[in-house]
Amino acid sequence: MKKILKEFKEYISRGNVIDLAVGVIIGSAFGKIVTSLVNDILMPLIGVILGGIDFTGLTIKFQEATIKYGNFIQNIIDFLIVSFCIFILIKFVNKFSTLSKKEKIEEVKSDEVILLEEIRDLLKNEK
Repeated sequence: MKKILKEFKEYISRGNVIDLAVGVIIGSAFGKIVTSLVNDILMPLIGVILGGIDFTGLTIKFQEATIKYGNFIQNIIDFLIVSFCIFILIKFVNKFSTLSKKEKIEEVKSDEVILLEEIRDLLKNEK
């Protein structure tokens, strides 16, 4: 039992698990923000543009069953907007990380260029 607890402690204390947990928490909070954006801002505007249609109220009665296809439409729109927001966020993060990597590469290149120039100058002086 102690061995299992020790392995579990090592597993939990790994960076990947902690990073994953932080990602899930931030993703959940981001999801709430996007859901609020969709439900509270975008969908009322889309409803006004389409003549006051509230998608969540769209239903079809089939014998005893009520088919709420409006909720389905709402969920599709939510998914598309959330996916687009995440796409834009990832694109922004990738661009930011690419810029910082390019700066680091330029710094390394400039150090290498300086060193190579010094070596070249020393070789010229020896001749």
